[in-house]
Amino acid sequence: MTSPGEFLWPVRVYYEDTDAGGVVYYANYLKFMERARTEWLRTLGFEQDRLAAEGVLFMVASIAVDYLAPARFNDRLDVGVRLERLARASFELSQAVWGPPAGHTLCRGHVRIACVHSHTLKPRAIPPAIRQEVTREH
Repeated sequence: MTSPGEFLWPVRVYYEDTDAGGVVYYANYLKFMERARTEWLRTLGFEQDRLAAEGVLFMVASIAVDYLAPARFNDRLDVGVRLERLARASFELSQAVWGPPAGHTLCRGHVRIACVHSHTLKPRAIPPAIRQEVTREH
């Protein structure tokens, strides 16, 4: 399921996450992945509202997602985040959503996150403190 250096965040599927067929609506997997990325940064000591106040925003520049199996109401899911590549003003992450049965891959994605200045929205270097923490083996 997970590999060394991978952050894992649990998510519960609520009724509001499902479509008329009772399965998780495809766009909600993106929300689950977003929550996991936010919690990953939080566990590294970075709150996104504080970063924004300091002129740092992270924005999704691109994402590719493969949907492999459905999740349903009340399922407990695990969402993984793993750093794949770090550049001057961006990083690439692999993400996956696992669910019942335990360890079964439901969805996987590759996300490129850009670091931009919060006022101009122009690319900026990822701050050294963040670079250091995201590359540290946790």
